[in-house]
Amino acid sequence: MLRYALLRIFGAIPTLLLVIALAFLMVHAAPGGPFDAERVLPPEIEENIARAYHLDESLPQQFIRYLGGLVRGDFGPSYRYRDYSVSELIGNALPVSMQLGVLAMLLAIVAGVAAGLTAALSKNSFIDRLVTGIAMTGISVPVFVVAPVMVLVFAVYLQWLPASWTGGTSISRLILPVVALALPQIAYIARLTRASMIGVLSSDYVRTARSQGLRTISIIRYHALKPAMLPLLSYMGPAIAGILTGSVVVEEIFGIPGIGQFFIRGALNRDYTLVLGIVIFYATLLILLNLVVDLLYGILDPRIRGR
Repeated sequence: MLRYALLRIFGAIPTLLLVIALAFLMVHAAPGGPFDAERVLPPEIEENIARAYHLDESLPQQFIRYLGGLVRGDFGPSYRYRDYSVSELIGNALPVSMQLGVLAMLLAIVAGVAAGLTAALSKNSFIDRLVTGIAMTGISVPVFVVAPVMVLVFAVYLQWLPASWTGGTSISRLILPVVALALPQIAYIARLTRASMIGVLSSDYVRTARSQGLRTISIIRYHALKPAMLPLLSYMGPAIAGILTGSVVVEEIFGIPGIGQFFIRGALNRDYTLVLGIVIFYATLLILLNLVVDLLYGILDPRIRGR
């Protein structure tokens, strides 16, 4: 197991380095600069600003300097939020985004697994077709369409919930963004659970358990649930990172002061270090979550560890 874990960890390092290099090159290839929106400054002042932020150095020099800062956990200063570093901005916004993402993921797992199991146990029935149809709709309709419709219905017409983060208490203001963020994941998890459970229920050892007179609930609990959840476990790593990155749209729509808002503002303001820091943070999160999933998969399925 230790060898399996070390192989996965060392395999993640080149991937992260490649992401950092590509993100650095793409951000610096974008037209314009972080101070282009400022008033026209004398050339000597522009040179001083560029020197202060090391923008007068060549691109390889800037990249090496940036990598050195990352090794120390320093994402650099923000070009727009002059009194804050990128690490401070991410640290202040992370609890809000994490709260939103964790609640949405919990809702997605509970509702998606329940819907998928219900559909699998009612295969080819009206309930199965209903769950499948709703899941396909949830996958097809993007979050930036669902969220405004939910605001229009529940906040404007019915006036049950606040339309923005500042319009209600801590619980009520979370309901709409959490549900909007969780809906696509509910649909994916429901379809994945349904397909996996149907495959497991048709396996030989489940038929053997049924022939021995075991009840359906006992078969699912002791024989079918664990192997049926293995494909879902593989999906969880990208899903959790995706639900956090998907919060970029949701946070902007509902005015939530999370990492997503900083990412959009940084892109609009050409704040190189802020955009780079958030991209690298999300990439690191995705790699770590996939690593955790690989290790859990190896624990649950010993055959994986031997590959």
